[in-house]
Amino acid sequence: MTLLSILLLLTSTAPFGEAQLDRLRRSKALEQPSSAETPMVEIPAGEFAMGSDGGQALEDERPMHRVWIGSFSMDLHEVTTAQYASFLAATSRLAPWQWNTVDLSQHSDRPVIGVDWSDADAYCRWKGKRLPTEAEWEKSVRGTDGRLYPWGNQVPSKDLANFALGARFSYTQVLMPVQSYEKGKSPYGLYQMAGNVGEWVQDWYAANYYEISPERNPQGPEQGQFKVLRGGSWSDLPKYLLTYGRFKLPPETRNSYTGFRCAKS
Repeated sequence: MTLLSILLLLTSTAPFGEAQLDRLRRSKALEQPSSAETPMVEIPAGEFAMGSDGGQALEDERPMHRVWIGSFSMDLHEVTTAQYASFLAATSRLAPWQWNTVDLSQHSDRPVIGVDWSDADAYCRWKGKRLPTEAEWEKSVRGTDGRLYPWGNQVPSKDLANFALGARFSYTQVLMPVQSYEKGKSPYGLYQMAGNVGEWVQDWYAANYYEISPERNPQGPEQGQFKVLRGGSWSDLPKYLLTYGRFKLPPETRNSYTGFRCAKS
């Protein structure tokens, strides 16, 4: 069985059966990644301004505070359906929500959606990586100049990000390839840190965390009810694409707005 046929089998409209998954996992064809490794970008150690004191800032986005982050690496792109297909074939993980609508011949370079927090965490660990902390994510998108959006302070437009497409989901119609929007890159060259899909990060959520956050390498609260997401999605209005915007969801949530990327210490 060829690699392509295995990947197509993974995205068939038939429900996943245990026997089918067992056959896929016994196959040696998926021991190597099904698509190119995601390049990583090194984010240098240093301080940046996190949060906002501006008029648009919500209570949980205040106050602006200085944070020092050690050096780390961040995925250049969001994790794709093709990359996640390899993970599914190699592990016992359940398929994401809406996976039966994936067609890898068309959607292999689209971000995976329908993954909950533990799915994202497990994938990153499988790759020898981890989810970024909330502070790491914000530094990666914002840099050190306090910009409002990955590309600067210009209001979002259709040549900078994928956003404001309503609520009706389709891989083909609302998600863009992860390498899209050259003009919308972050200061470190990362793609689609605003729009396309919101991204799970490592941290538990607390509304008042910025008031008590450590000054060096904050890791978020030790526990909580919600996990943090960042970046806004294909469905969101421009105000949800701000670099300091915070979102929260129960960690078991699977929806069409949420994906992820990985980091590495």
